[in-house]
Amino acid sequence: MSTKAMLFVLLAVFAAVYLIGWMKMGRGHASRDGLKPTPVGLLIGFVTNFFDTLGIGSFAPTTAAFHHLRIVDDRVIPGTLNVGHTLPTIIQAFIYIAIIQVDMTTLVALIGAAVLGSWLGAGVVSGFSRIKVQAGMGAVLLVLAVVMLLRALNVVPGGEALGLTGTLLAVGVVGNFILGALMTLGLGLYAPCLVMIALLGMAPTTAFPIMMGSCAFLMPIGSLRFVRSGAYNLKAALGLAIGGIPGVLLAAYVVKSLPTKVVAWLVVFVVLYASITMLRAAAKERVQMAKGASPA
Repeated sequence: MSTKAMLFVLLAVFAAVYLIGWMKMGRGHASRDGLKPTPVGLLIGFVTNFFDTLGIGSFAPTTAAFHHLRIVDDRVIPGTLNVGHTLPTIIQAFIYIAIIQVDMTTLVALIGAAVLGSWLGAGVVSGFSRIKVQAGMGAVLLVLAVVMLLRALNVVPGGEALGLTGTLLAVGVVGNFILGALMTLGLGLYAPCLVMIALLGMAPTTAFPIMMGSCAFLMPIGSLRFVRSGAYNLKAALGLAIGGIPGVLLAAYVVKSLPTKVVAWLVVFVVLYASITMLRAAAKERVQMAKGASPA
């Protein structure tokens, strides 16, 4: 069996465990939340997962939609995001690993590093200040967005490698380990992973199977914890999962059809968006803490 085939089997196992666990533990939540997704819930799932598949991320826009439309109680938004977006993320990983060419040793090593980071590094980063990490990462991403812009303009040469070896592979493994650990603080992996892959000299497209694969293996276990505790909204989560699947399929086709140059510009936009989002979130949490309120 090839490495790619083994990765697909593992993804399928994770997906099956997740779905079976959700069905078994979520039976009692149907009477509480309802089982039929609303058209608005399906639309949110479609739109947010479409942009997630482009690398922009789904958690921030979904949170904004839930909060402003009063669809989900703020207390259970984190669990609803994780439970609802897990299946679309697994599908993203299947598609991108299948259609985008990337060195399998690099792919497996970086995915494994992210998973280990989320499990082993969680105890370390849990003591970090979320606001300081957000502000620091937002500032770094802002600077790196400029670097990516210069590369898109051909002012600074970019790379087109499909994999990493030696020291660069070691740097990539350590980097993704750290990003996996930082995910436990609620910080996204997509934008910093896009930057890291580009700075290590790889083609921008190779970041997609790496970052989607990392999250696809990370999210099922964490999501089942929310299901077990009942800290999510079943109806809204089903809307994200069911509506998200066609969004993923459409966006993956778009990315596959884009020339490498256009993907490079997409990366610039994604990194800039993530930077501004993190800086704004850090500033908002500082204000909330100054007023004595708990940060959302």
